[in-house]
Amino acid sequence: MNPEQFQTFNLTIANHIAHVAINRPDRANALNQTAWHEMKAIFEALDDNDDVRAVVLSGEGKHFCAGIDLELLMDISQFAHQCEGRKREKLRKRVFELQAPINAIEQCSKPVIAAIHGGCIGGAVDIISACDMRYCTDDAYFCIREIDMGMVADLGTLQRLPKLIAPGIVRELAYTGRNVLGPEAERIGLANRSYPDQATLLAEVQKVAEMIAQKSPLSIRGTKAILNHTRDHSVADGLDYIATWNAAMLVSDDLMEAFQAKMQKRAGVYQ
Repeated sequence: MNPEQFQTFNLTIANHIAHVAINRPDRANALNQTAWHEMKAIFEALDDNDDVRAVVLSGEGKHFCAGIDLELLMDISQFAHQCEGRKREKLRKRVFELQAPINAIEQCSKPVIAAIHGGCIGGAVDIISACDMRYCTDDAYFCIREIDMGMVADLGTLQRLPKLIAPGIVRELAYTGRNVLGPEAERIGLANRSYPDQATLLAEVQKVAEMIAQKSPLSIRGTKAILNHTRDHSVADGLDYIATWNAAMLVSDDLMEAFQAKMQKRAGVYQ
């Protein structure tokens, strides 16, 4: 994966941490068709990259992301076909195609940390809802804007957000489209932490990513898989699944290295 191949994202990898930055600052980082394709390709590639143990997702310029580019949204809404049924079938397939890049974030086996400043609007809320953790600046604002555009959010916000924050709060935000600023986002659990400025935000997120990157990568990937499974299943199903998972994955070089590092009072060094 060559970072220079991407038109709408900046990508750097160092010390087992990938930094992915949406790079359309002249359009408030609104995502056009190219960006949707590239986001899917990036997160699928990071999932396969053994050198990457954590991912930080941010935005260049004044905003994190203004969601889907309006030109793309207009193109989607104007499918042409004589048969109304086939036109609707094609539109449904198109929605699935737009969901896929966001699903790729959730399905990436490495923890993805969103660092949010400025606007996080519409489709951007879908994106951060698929991330493992969210941190923001005090002046960041979150908005489920679809309701003000006469549509129902369809890329994951209404499915994932109720698993992250209180359902009544989700309904308030989805019905009203109002802005949630950083401190409130922290208070309601949408953000893990809110910081006074972007420099502090990025520095603190980097510390979290570094802590994750120092752990057993096999255990981190397993923990993410188990947490995602647990979210969507009963406690009994989850306990059964983790028993099977650890029966397959518990005995590993990482386990032996963790024991040795603990006894020798040093940091673990993992493959």
